[in-house]
Amino acid sequence: MTGRRHFNGLKTAGLFGLMWAVVLGIGALVDGGSFLWVFAGMGVLGTAYGYWNSDKIAIRAMHARPVSEIEQPAMYRIVRELSTTARQPMPRLYVSPTQAPNAFATGRNPRNAAVCCTEGILDLLDERELRGVLGHELMHVYNRDILTSSVAAAFAGIITAFAQFLMFFGGGRERGGNPLAMIAMALLAPMAAMVIQLAISRTREFDADEDGARLTGDPHALASALAKLERGTQRAPLPANRDLVDVSHLMIANPFRGAGMAKLFATHPPMAERIRRLEAMGGSQGGTVRY
Repeated sequence: MTGRRHFNGLKTAGLFGLMWAVVLGIGALVDGGSFLWVFAGMGVLGTAYGYWNSDKIAIRAMHARPVSEIEQPAMYRIVRELSTTARQPMPRLYVSPTQAPNAFATGRNPRNAAVCCTEGILDLLDERELRGVLGHELMHVYNRDILTSSVAAAFAGIITAFAQFLMFFGGGRERGGNPLAMIAMALLAPMAAMVIQLAISRTREFDADEDGARLTGDPHALASALAKLERGTQRAPLPANRDLVDVSHLMIANPFRGAGMAKLFATHPPMAERIRRLEAMGGSQGGTVRY
């Protein structure tokens, strides 16, 4: 599994490289690149705000509330055990009052992390499966995936801003730029940014599956949980409002009902592929993988 994890890291770096190439390419078309640093600065500020407040934004979107150990003893027991195993601080625990089964972790670092489960996932999974899910979520925090997703979102925002500027103000035309090329770039660049951002999100999900299974020592439990979540999210999807769409990439399963083109632009890799990898991981390790 070390080779696959190394490959995923290189893939993430390569995808960020593509984003930089798109930024620099379209930035050069906007008035000869004069506004490149303006848009880049806006993106950095947006990234900092989203990263620093990621826990508050996601928890507010899910209307989640903090829970005590008396209310959710299983959640506390599992998270405390896994945090201790990983030698990391205990995160804050929340429950969202929705029957849509899902879970997410957020926070800028392990000391400021929060883990949230919906009422639906707590009803759907047994304790072994819940342990697999919580291991996955904790690894998103330990792997600094919140920072990765924040930076990817900022890049996408910069590219979209460049494209809009190019479309509405025709940057570079006075320098003899090709109008058709500028229109094509204005239309295609945001789509390219979105596809790259989704690819980064999907890559991080595979890593969180693998690392979470190592943390719990039970890849089959997470595979079983994902199979239940695939069915559960189709029966009880979240409403696709703006706030929930913005935080959907944090969740362990795609919270929206999707088919056709919607699956192509999903923030999560296909559930069948995730389950296949986990089952292969469990089989290759005799069913037990140590963190």
